[in-house]
Amino acid sequence: MLPSGSEADANRMLAARLHAVGDVRVVVERGPDDPRPGWSLLAVTSVGICGSDLHWFTDGGIGENRIDRPVVPGHEFAAVAVTGPYAGRRVAVDPAIPCDHCESCGAGYHNLCPTVEFAGHGTVDGGLRERLVWPDHLLHPLPDDLSDDAGALLEPLGVAIHAVGVAHLRAGADVLVVGAGPIGALAVQVARRSGARRVFVVEPLAHRRATALRCGADAAWSADDGAAAVLDATGGRGVDVAVELAGTDPAIATAVGAVRPGGRIALGGIPSEDASSFPAAAARRKGLTFAMVRRMNDTYPRAIEMATSGVDLDALVTERHPLSDAAKAFASAAERRGDKVVVAVSEG
Repeated sequence: MLPSGSEADANRMLAARLHAVGDVRVVVERGPDDPRPGWSLLAVTSVGICGSDLHWFTDGGIGENRIDRPVVPGHEFAAVAVTGPYAGRRVAVDPAIPCDHCESCGAGYHNLCPTVEFAGHGTVDGGLRERLVWPDHLLHPLPDDLSDDAGALLEPLGVAIHAVGVAHLRAGADVLVVGAGPIGALAVQVARRSGARRVFVVEPLAHRRATALRCGADAAWSADDGAAAVLDATGGRGVDVAVELAGTDPAIATAVGAVRPGGRIALGGIPSEDASSFPAAAARRKGLTFAMVRRMNDTYPRAIEMATSGVDLDALVTERHPLSDAAKAFASAAERRGDKVVVAVSEG
């Protein structure tokens, strides 16, 4: 707590910090200092809780990365720029800050930068706070017809765009999406817009299967039906590509079983443990290609275009909580009772 009446008192703000597994605390702390050149001060409006945030909340980290200091989560967020080139305008915020100097960045693969800084991970605090500073070139002005929540959800839409791109989907292809959380539901729509002939979904939760159907899936089956249902629907041939977004070995096995010989599987799900396995014999006999999905790569312009031409991001929001109830928002999101849980930090 900052002492009342101190010089810092005028710069107090609320922030939600994750201290350990299941331990989110909303605290009053000092706000950010004035931004350096090339950075803007932002007033955060909306933050989506992502599946990767939930790994930090329920598992204490992702892979070898663990919580070693209280961190402000949140990498799906929108804000109002207070200073900088977009002052007074609503913006979506790209949460990844690549170095722009390494070989990967030079080749255009900013998402593969080995020293990338990412909001809400490690030592970089994320969006679940009232104010922050961020690089100007990572801010994307929001059209008037996109809400603050939609601005936050441009990030998962960008991941869906990247995942479908990694799958090398061709026009007329049959596609399977395994895992119909928010990114999976968005991947259904991206696949449609990328020319897929049919899009199928395998998802264990009934309400998320229903969401996938509303998003344009031709059919959605439970995990128990899995690959067998997909093969039946395709006359035994299998789909051309699968986009796996569940992060579990059974999900990968479903993809392996459902993809045709010579097909491709994009692995975008994040496992709780730092290892995944798959049916190697079946994958080898089919000559399958696996591709890993690493977040997204410069997808905001296309995401904005899609969100303003038919992809309804607001329809995925099933719960909204104020910043003061951030712990409740995380607990609810971890139960996966709906689709997307959003924290409303302030009104844009």
